[in-house]
Amino acid sequence: MAEDSLFLDPTIGRPAGKVGYFADRPGFDRFAAAYVDGMALLPKPDAMAAISTSFGPVRAYRFGPGGDIPVVLLSGRQASTPMWRSNLASLAEQRTVWSVDSIGEPGASTQHRELTDGADQASWVAETIAGLGVPRAHLLGVSIGANLAVQTALHRPECTASITLLDPANTFASLSWKMIVVSLGSAIPMMPASLRNKLLSWISGGVPVDESVPEGRLIASGMKDYRGAQPLPARPTEDQLRALTVPTLALFAGRSIVHDSAKAAATARLIPGAQVEVWPDASHAINGEYPERIARRFAEFTSGL
Repeated sequence: MAEDSLFLDPTIGRPAGKVGYFADRPGFDRFAAAYVDGMALLPKPDAMAAISTSFGPVRAYRFGPGGDIPVVLLSGRQASTPMWRSNLASLAEQRTVWSVDSIGEPGASTQHRELTDGADQASWVAETIAGLGVPRAHLLGVSIGANLAVQTALHRPECTASITLLDPANTFASLSWKMIVVSLGSAIPMMPASLRNKLLSWISGGVPVDESVPEGRLIASGMKDYRGAQPLPARPTEDQLRALTVPTLALFAGRSIVHDSAKAAATARLIPGAQVEVWPDASHAINGEYPERIARRFAEFTSGL
């Protein structure tokens, strides 16, 4: 895939307004090269779409023939479609998969307008789903992408067939001090690569991370070369969770450094009918650790929905 065919008018250099951007041309080129290399390791998409939303154009990739209620993948912070390398094949066996690069995160989508709250986040997701030509979608998100799925279920339930949440960050429990350290570290552009890789390894359960790992290289470049402008939506209130009607599957990582998983799971159980599990041996990198198990659990959960 050529870089020019993937990126939707990227913003390079500080723009006016609070939107995400690439710091400079060398930084964008570094990120784009890592992105293209990461995409080359995925199954070949069956289709690629550029969808206009109120907050900027969204890049989406389809895996599978279409024709059913699809699952839309929502990546974590500093991540994009290549992070789903381990999951695409097994999920696409179940139903059509669309992976989208989130507005305000480093990827092939571009932010044109400030995001201020969860309702704004839900709006661009809902507009993306409509742009895919489907009335509803199953949302499957990891980390802050799972938070995005919850915001969409709260604010735009009409387009949300279900939500599957993989160790959702800042959704059902406060962020741990360890996660705050990682977040602050990711905001330091001049941080040595070795230390940045240690932070990524820490959040991924101790798995070694360096530039030989395509996903790690991509995320490290996003941390260094992209200036995000994402809001941190307020966690849903207990009343909001009790009123949520969208079918919910929440899978928490027992070894996550993001939050207290037991407390988060207890709060998630306030959602009526929610299926909530804690996987004791999983880290926050749960999607890469248990791709087949996640696909099976997702298939069971969405059967008949």
